[in-house]
Amino acid sequence: MTKSVIQPLESYRLAQYAVPVSCYLCETENTFDAELCTHCQAPMALAHQAKSQKISPRLIGALGASGAGKTVYLGMLMDMLSRNPKRLRIMARGAFSITLQQTTTHWLSRCRFPDKTASEPDRWNWVHCQVRRPKVRQPMELIMPDMAGEAILEEVDHPHTYRVIHSFLKKCSGVLVLVDAVELMRGRHDHDYFTMKLLSYLAELNVDPKQSWRKRPVAIVFTKADQCDECLDDPNGFAQSHATGLWQQCHERFDNHRFFAASVTGACANYDNPREGRVSVPLRIEPRGIVEPFEWLLEGLGK
Repeated sequence: MTKSVIQPLESYRLAQYAVPVSCYLCETENTFDAELCTHCQAPMALAHQAKSQKISPRLIGALGASGAGKTVYLGMLMDMLSRNPKRLRIMARGAFSITLQQTTTHWLSRCRFPDKTASEPDRWNWVHCQVRRPKVRQPMELIMPDMAGEAILEEVDHPHTYRVIHSFLKKCSGVLVLVDAVELMRGRHDHDYFTMKLLSYLAELNVDPKQSWRKRPVAIVFTKADQCDECLDDPNGFAQSHATGLWQQCHERFDNHRFFAASVTGACANYDNPREGRVSVPLRIEPRGIVEPFEWLLEGLGK
């Protein structure tokens, strides 16, 4: 025999589920307590953060092949801007926006590069931040994800495989395309081919001429330039001589583009690991050319 229990009805909670929350990327309606979008797997925290702000966030992409250095570049960029308020003042929106910066500095301080970004979208690090520029009254809200190179390649080769990437790039205001300068200097053109395929994908993403990528800012950033003096001295000349196809495609398809060279480390060493093969180790951290591509991109967005 069981005792009778008075259970209060909490039907008022159902009212919260009656009001959907739209994903900021694909605009699919989700419940108020959803962590990820059911359609594109983008974090719903972006939608909640954007809803609480008066300024609509703009999307900036950091794209590149696996191993190009996207995680290290974005993490170092956030760390430098958060510690140098005289140049650009940046403030993270939400605790999740600090994870990328924390992870990057954690591993670099231990003379290791961060682990490769997983291909699953629910394991990517997203950054939502507010940027204030000198002599510009209106702040700018930005959203930048650290997407896996393998996932980007899969989406480029087979469109709509990763809905989050397709939705993001379609609404993206500008991109930083990272290319491994050391691989190009050694005559290995995998990164060159990947970037050409990526730019072709972007150019054909929007059919409407008013929304096409021809006018959007595209910054081509040659990474690991500390190991290539030619790239540091003349990024445009380096692209013309070592990535001719990429150089021609930028001039033909994108009116607002520019080549940059960047490096995070001042010196690296290599050792052979029985499990991982040849592993690169950062000996010292000497960032060069990290902020300049981002500043140029912000100027293009302002125009």
